[in-house]
Amino acid sequence: MSVQAAKGLPAILEKHPDDVVITFAKRTAMGKTKKGQFKDIPVDEMMQAMFKACTTPSPLEAAALAAGIPHHVPVVALNRLISLGFAVGVENMTLNPRPTPMISEAVDKNHQARDCIQPMGWTAEMVAQTYCVSREKQDMYALISHTRASQALANGIFSEEILPIEARGSVISVDDTIRPGVTMEGLSALKPVFPDWGEGSTTAGNASGIGDGAAICILTTRERAQREGMDIVGKWVGSTVVGIEPRHMGIGPIVAIPKVLSQLGLSKEDVDVYEINEAFASQFAYCVEELDVPMDKINPNGGAIALSHPLGMTGVRQVVTGLAELRRREEKVLCTSMCVGSGMGAAGIFINEAPPLPLSKL
Repeated sequence: MSVQAAKGLPAILEKHPDDVVITFAKRTAMGKTKKGQFKDIPVDEMMQAMFKACTTPSPLEAAALAAGIPHHVPVVALNRLISLGFAVGVENMTLNPRPTPMISEAVDKNHQARDCIQPMGWTAEMVAQTYCVSREKQDMYALISHTRASQALANGIFSEEILPIEARGSVISVDDTIRPGVTMEGLSALKPVFPDWGEGSTTAGNASGIGDGAAICILTTRERAQREGMDIVGKWVGSTVVGIEPRHMGIGPIVAIPKVLSQLGLSKEDVDVYEINEAFASQFAYCVEELDVPMDKINPNGGAIALSHPLGMTGVRQVVTGLAELRRREEKVLCTSMCVGSGMGAAGIFINEAPPLPLSKL
């Protein structure tokens, strides 16, 4: 983890030439898995379309070259499941479903190693069972996500963060994953999707959707951004990754968030908006209540339960969404956090530096 030497809210709001700043932060619309607008479009084609739509050049191997980015621009590709967070995050879960990990017989004898490769749904049920998160509570938090996302969609909120892209002759600019009209009665009537694990409390309505999409944040130093006349929309302050019990991987944010706040000398009250990933309502509900943060600060426009959760996209999408919300509110501090497959958690702190939105867009 890299952070400034000085700690505390006044310190992280200071501006220095060597700050890591964000000059561009956008995402594509998201698509339903197997049925949505990206179902036939592979990730390299998705990235090519996104790069072409960007006003600032961006990297990433063949997709970048196909988009017209010079060959001498270096490219780095990372895969850390959900926590991939900087530069580009892309995922097509329709064409690239999560494979079943394989471990050797010797490693499999260790129960924690075995827990690392269990399906994510199993970990959700283990969290619900271990921490007594009822089906009713899960549905309650899911309803908040669905309702907020539906309202944001109706009010055009996401248009500020979505970069329309053209793919195969169609312009893709609106999420097709959001389900308006979700009710508590409807959620309560859904059957469990993992009835053989734990309490069998996870449903299609209180778990994140499987989806496709891409997001981009372009980062450089403040000195270079100012020298080259780039707009600055945000600043990365610091981040951390922690390890936790694999079978309870969903509770990673309750370890990662306090750690990154402590390392930066911040209190949870210093944060204006939290984007905490909603992999499953069981883990999200437990994290929210353990962190004791007001819900009006967390995922104000809904989260992955309503929007969907393209694994490789989510880390970047949270930054894009959070910075856009801070700009609307004219507030400063964003904390993003997520659980990470195999038993990890991650969290990051960002500062909004974008100018206020014109009154016509508020």
